[in-house]
Amino acid sequence: NRFEFVFTPKHGSWLNIVEMLFSKLARTMLREIRVKTIEELKNRIEQYFQEMNKSPVIFRWKYKMDEITIA
Repeated sequence: NRFEFVFTPKHGSWLNIVEMLFSKLARTMLREIRVKTIEELKNRIEQYFQEMNKSPVIFRWKYKMDEITIA
């Protein structure tokens, strides 16, 4: 009972964006380090988001809501 499986929609491409965010976070701020405390981990993650917010990248959706069809 430790894990809960959540089935996502087939067209959950927005999850790819979230997955890329966490992947980049892990590669840039957490790779090959040993975190001694939870507080240190929180500080590293907050530092990452502060640096990201200094130069945000605007994501441009390719589709409009009325063009999307749900299968």
